[in-house]
Amino acid sequence: MKQFFSKIKSDPVLIAAWILAIISAFVVTPDKEYIGYIDFRSLGILWSLMIVIQGLKENSVFEKIATGLLEKVNTGRSLAIILILMCFLGSMFITNDVALITFVPFALMLLHSCKRDDLAIPVVVLQTVAANLGSMLTPIGNPQNLYLFSATGMGIVEFILCMLPYTLITLALLFVSAFLLKNGSNKIEMSGDVLTVGKFGSNKQIIIYMVLFVLAILSVVRVIPWYVAAICVFVVVLGMDYKILFRADYMLLLTFIGFFVFTGNIGRIPQIHDYLKGIVSGREFYSAIVASQFISNVPATFLLFEFAEDYKELLRGVNIGGLGTLIASMASLISYKNFANAFPDKKGKYILKFSLVNVIYLVIMLLLHIVLV
Repeated sequence: MKQFFSKIKSDPVLIAAWILAIISAFVVTPDKEYIGYIDFRSLGILWSLMIVIQGLKENSVFEKIATGLLEKVNTGRSLAIILILMCFLGSMFITNDVALITFVPFALMLLHSCKRDDLAIPVVVLQTVAANLGSMLTPIGNPQNLYLFSATGMGIVEFILCMLPYTLITLALLFVSAFLLKNGSNKIEMSGDVLTVGKFGSNKQIIIYMVLFVLAILSVVRVIPWYVAAICVFVVVLGMDYKILFRADYMLLLTFIGFFVFTGNIGRIPQIHDYLKGIVSGREFYSAIVASQFISNVPATFLLFEFAEDYKELLRGVNIGGLGTLIASMASLISYKNFANAFPDKKGKYILKFSLVNVIYLVIMLLLHIVLV
């Protein structure tokens, strides 16, 4: 219980969400309509994916894939490209948060082992950009996508086509960025210890978790009801390894509920509703980018959804809005904390490089949006 309250205290977004929810409850008295605020489908699918991905992670699946890809690497540039692409592609299926939690520490360990700590800042910065923008292609890439995909009823093909041009340009930019790395052509040697990092876990569990992952995806694309997938995940994991059930990010789920209550109440206050609708409607893309810089893109999604008319523009805006400030995407803080722990004397340099790269990518994405729209 003490650990639970400690997690709450250390999560400012969760605290802010519930402060806003409680304040709004004084204006709109709690009633039976409150239950309608909560998108149980989004929460159920997100929980299912969290549990399944955690199970795969604890069986070292992602580390095993990573080490397999690195066996033929022999230059700093090729190492950087693999590390960046792992975040870019991985985020599409395991979310941007999990991709960074898994691959940033892995990258820092590899670079140190290869005596290429000089690449730590640019590689981690580009990994963060890669995870934040790679995740925009799929409904399960990040929390805001899952919510918007669920709430709008958008089709999977429609969703992917909406974000595909931005994803392809991001991939091209990441390759260009990797080729500009200083001393990237210098040879490196991978130690045997590095290439065997992460034991492969239980083959039986991995197969079961992969089946559960498929079920979760089928619930995302509405082939099976979300609650069927959630029940299957709960029952199977309870019997196989119940401890995994306690390792989902319940703080994020509570944050979602707090924002559901707040935005639901705001929507029932006519003066505020009409004012915000006048600001957001027709300006969804730019409103999302601006709001994300100050409150991050997940809260921005909940705040603006109620007042948006063009949901595709909102989708693009909250994803591209993850670029910019360090808090524009809360996933960026994962990279920063890992880097700061490894190089406490270089935190300022990291933030400077992070800000510069993010601004460049943001400007390019804005220009691309102008051309496309």
